[in-house]
Amino acid sequence: MDFELRSDYIPLCDLLKYCGVTETGGMAKLLIAEGMVLVDGEVELRKTCKIRSGQLVTGEGFAIRVV
Repeated sequence: MDFELRSDYIPLCDLLKYCGVTETGGMAKLLIAEGMVLVDGEVELRKTCKIRSGQLVTGEGFAIRVV
């Protein structure tokens, strides 16, 4: 899916919540902490990692392209 970024960046945990990957921010943080989220093909463990336009966030069953 594509996510249209309306600011400079979005925290990774918020992106997962807004795109419906998780129901809550807490669930998103848990998913990230368990190493289940990749940013541009690399495991990302920082819950509030700044995701910017052009990045790809993936995991089991989802792929989000930030535009």
